[in-house]
Amino acid sequence: MLTAQLSILAAAVSHTAEWSSSVAIVMIACNLLAFAIGRFAIQQKGVGPELPGPKPALLEKFGVPELLAVTSFGHILGAGAILGLANAGIL
Repeated sequence: MLTAQLSILAAAVSHTAEWSSSVAIVMIACNLLAFAIGRFAIQQKGVGPELPGPKPALLEKFGVPELLAVTSFGHILGAGAILGLANAGIL
C-alpha cells in the first residue's frame, strides 16, 4: 500500500536539474543574498563561538551560529530557486 503511494508520488515529481556550473552559480548567488539579508536581520550577533582565524571588519561579531543560519537560509533559497528555474526551463 505504502509502496504504491510512494511510486505514484515519485511519478508526479518532475525531473530536477542536474548539477552544472549554472546550478552552482544560482546556489552561490542565493547564499550571498542570504548573507546580505542575515547581516542586517540577525538581532543578537556574536552570542555563540567566534569563527576561527582573523576576520575582516565586515564580519565583526559574526560567529559560527550566524554562519550556520545564513548558509542554511541560503541553501533553502537556492534549492527553491534551482527547482523553480529548472521547472521554468531556464536551467
